[in-house]
Amino acid sequence: MPLTAGDAEAVITAAEDIAREAAADDEARGRRKARQAERQRRREEDRERKAAEQAERERARRAEAERLRTGAEEARRVLLRKARFLRDAAGGSIRDCFEGLPEHRDPRGLRHPLPAVLALVVLAMLHGKTKLVAVTCWIAHAGQDTLEQAGARHRGEDGLLAPPSPKTVTRCLGQAGAQALSDRVCGYLPAAVPQEPPAFPVSGPALQPQVACDGKMVRGALRGDGTPLFILSAAAVGPLNGAAGAIVIADREIPAKTNEIPEMSPMLLGLNDRFPLAGKILTADALHTQDGFTELARVKLGAHFVLCAKKNRKNLYAALDALCWAGAARHVTKDKGHGREETRSHLVMDAPEEIKALIPHVEQVAKVHRVRTVRHWKGDGSTWRLVTTTTRETVYLVTSLSAREAGPEHIAAYIRSHWGIENEVHQAGKTLRRFTTSRSRYGYGRRACCASRQPLSC
Repeated sequence: MPLTAGDAEAVITAAEDIAREAAADDEARGRRKARQAERQRRREEDRERKAAEQAERERARRAEAERLRTGAEEARRVLLRKARFLRDAAGGSIRDCFEGLPEHRDPRGLRHPLPAVLALVVLAMLHGKTKLVAVTCWIAHAGQDTLEQAGARHRGEDGLLAPPSPKTVTRCLGQAGAQALSDRVCGYLPAAVPQEPPAFPVSGPALQPQVACDGKMVRGALRGDGTPLFILSAAAVGPLNGAAGAIVIADREIPAKTNEIPEMSPMLLGLNDRFPLAGKILTADALHTQDGFTELARVKLGAHFVLCAKKNRKNLYAALDALCWAGAARHVTKDKGHGREETRSHLVMDAPEEIKALIPHVEQVAKVHRVRTVRHWKGDGSTWRLVTTTTRETVYLVTSLSAREAGPEHIAAYIRSHWGIENEVHQAGKTLRRFTTSRSRYGYGRRACCASRQPLSC
């Protein structure tokens, strides 16, 4: 049957509908492919970004690990250098530091002298043994040359020198008498500090020898009543002391029901008998910004002081904060390293009468403004970003040094050098020798072990 015009038109319309549906399907398929390609591209970018971040974190971890290893090796080299320095000052024998200590053991059948045992403890520490168990094990396996140099004298049935047993080492440390041992070592260490004649009065501003005082809790050592042990130390710090870092020249145990303030005077007076403090610069934290400390320094010891004034002396702090610092002498220092930048502005001027009325023997006052910028990575494990934090701090200081004796740059040097007792003694003892984190319980054995290692802090 022949097609009519209407049938032809219907066929054309159907063909057009089919073509439009095919075009729409192709367009939708293209959009789906484009979306899939975009998602794939984003996934690839995310993988590449995460891989780059992971690689950056790994590089940062490796760099930090290398820095820590380098720092540890440098710290150990410093310890060895300081031990050699002490050995030379001792005439070639660290064992002489422990001669004359009271012996609490029964002399009958005594095989190992106390100085020899303590010298072996020092040698074990020089070989990187930071725990009491490691120290005793190292001593038990010490060679004949080491035992002979330490002063061991007991020989076994085979004719060889026998090392002290771990129980003997622990008992000697527990019975040595912590304060007596510390006094003996501290009394020996000032020989390693060059004794220069007092430079006061001076014709102009100049750096002078400095003694820093600070207290520290010895974690891991308990008294008989279960209270923690606190030690107050004095260390010769700064470049004028003949050795890098800090040399501990006195320390004193702080009783349980008091603090550092009443113990400072006996420690410094006892130190002054064997190590004259006249002409030295005494520095301490804000706890010791007291009238008694300034009287002790200037009247009894003939020394000068640089002290920090905080809100424990409210009137003094308020008076310093209210001063006009516009015309003060200025000294600015900048430090950069370990992911942080720090700028310190030191303003120094003569002390006005209202400050002298609040604390005696003050000649100058200082204002230190610190601006610290720290950069570190922060994240949740999958996403990391670089965070920059800026902090500002203002600190006030009082000193008995006049403008003729110390300028702003010298005050800044005394402030920075004071942290030598924290960085070189307390922090090194905590992280490298670990005497503040030991969990041993042998009465005062932990402090005795600290004192026997004190030559390593010189």
